[in-house]
Amino acid sequence: MEITEKILREVFHRLLNIEPKKEVLKKLQQVIDGIMEKFKETFELDTIQRQNTFRAIICSMFVHGWGMGMHPFNNPKKNLDERKIDVRVSKDILIPLETIRALRYVKKDDEGRIKKVLFEPDQNERIRHQIDTLLEKIAREKWG
Repeated sequence: MEITEKILREVFHRLLNIEPKKEVLKKLQQVIDGIMEKFKETFELDTIQRQNTFRAIICSMFVHGWGMGMHPFNNPKKNLDERKIDVRVSKDILIPLETIRALRYVKKDDEGRIKKVLFEPDQNERIRHQIDTLLEKIAREKWG
């Protein structure tokens, strides 16, 4: 059993007094290990003790959120104000990340629906396009 799984089991027992399912542990372990890998260079995690302390903090945050209902198996019909929850999924979530990064302006109506969107190319792409345009103009003027 890996250290992340051990820590997760212990935190689930201490905070929520439950035994998590093996498949849940496996998925959470992958997420937490991914976070550890991402932040290894950012924080001073040069010793095993520091790595395990940081790992335990992340595990505690996940399990605390789990206890508060922030997990994929919590599907309430109403929110805390007793209003019906309406979940909508859009195919727009499948657009490429480059397109999302190019988003510059969004105008919404009174009901929160998107009415107008302005996309701009990435700054480097825009600069490359301007340079190419300038070079084409110079080539046309010099060599016809």
